Amino acid sequence: MDCIFCKIISGEIPCSKIYEDDLFIAFLDIRPIRKGHTLIVPKRHFESLFDTPVEESAAIYAVTAKVAAAVREATKSTGINIIQNNGADAGQEVFHSHIHIIPRSHDDGLKFERQHDEYSGFEEMGKLAHRIHSLTE
Repeated sequence: MDCIFCKIISGEIPCSKIYEDDLFIAFLDIRPIRKGHTLIVPKRHFESLFDTPVEESAAIYAVTAKVAAAVREATKSTGINIIQNNGADAGQEVFHSHIHIIPRSHDDGLKFERQHDEYSGFEEMGKLAHRIHSLTE
């Protein structure tokens, strides 16, 4: 498999590891948005959240909370962004499921600008909410 994260996990490519357990490894991003930018990666290869089994998808947030707290303290940041991109259209660049932890401060200049979409009204919102809800049952 030609996955850079799988190569990091196997030790073929070195990393600056900050956490590891039976399911996950966390290491500093080699191209950080901010110093301390960390990636949490399942040891088993899954392309995205949608392919990740319940065991890993449920456990990753406990690891994320632990690692994010350590990143925040180590970097003396006043905020943290926790991001997961799923699919190319969402900005995923490495197709091995992972979470980004990005330390923030009030003067870092980093902006996550977003364009707001609008519903025509509560009826449209209700129809979409109903459709999504029906797919969660």
